[in-house]
Amino acid sequence: ADDVACVMFTSGSTGKPKGILSSHRNLVSTLTAQTYATFGPEETFLQCSPVSWDAFSLEFWGALLHGGTTVLQPGQRPEPALVSALSQRHGVTMLQLSSSLFNYLTDEHPDTFTTTRIVYTGGEPASPTHIHHLQRLHPQLTITNGYGPAESMGFTTTHTIEPSDEVRSTVSIGRPLTNKHAYVLDTHLKPTPPGTTGELYLTGDGIAHGYLAQPTTTATRFIPNPYGPPGTRLYRTGDQAHWDTQGNLHYTGRTDTQIKIRGFR
Repeated sequence: ADDVACVMFTSGSTGKPKGILSSHRNLVSTLTAQTYATFGPEETFLQCSPVSWDAFSLEFWGALLHGGTTVLQPGQRPEPALVSALSQRHGVTMLQLSSSLFNYLTDEHPDTFTTTRIVYTGGEPASPTHIHHLQRLHPQLTITNGYGPAESMGFTTTHTIEPSDEVRSTVSIGRPLTNKHAYVLDTHLKPTPPGTTGELYLTGDGIAHGYLAQPTTTATRFIPNPYGPPGTRLYRTGDQAHWDTQGNLHYTGRTDTQIKIRGFR
């Protein structure tokens, strides 16, 4: 289970590719015994993510590990018109979209979601306006906001967004998945109280072994976990967040100057 299953590359904030060593346990734990998605032979997933992105694991293995269908999109870039056509042609039930692609499809191709039962948005802060608009167009649709760096294998936290009469000001990134955990810590690695911003640290079954042939970077980002059993580690995300009083996480920014454009750092 701890053997490396794949190496996924991410530019990180430095612009230089880093190979993330992810284990079989990372994959299997993220895609089994979970409640954030409905897995099964009746589900049809559409591959909207490049194969080099950790989100691909949900679209591909999320289907095949449970006897479902995955529709492979030709090419290495998601084309909105093609996403819409494939979704309708194959009766896609689950879509996973970067926030920018989610917003564009909502504006320009709302028929994309005709057969869809659940859609995930992530990679960048969710747009409350677009979510509200899509919920009014397709009231049968479940919309979930997800968060998770590749170092923690796909989604680490998710939040299912309930329909409302008014547009929300922000959208939570939710709570950790089964067997994954999140901490918001101050500069002394002490937990912050609800409403107080700190740095987001992740741990649990999704945590990668580290970076390929980069031991110094690995030691900097993957640190000993003071709140878990001996030998466990925390991944320092570089993201800032806070808990609300209901136990949900809210993303508030970065600790460095990194930005994201269309889901890419």
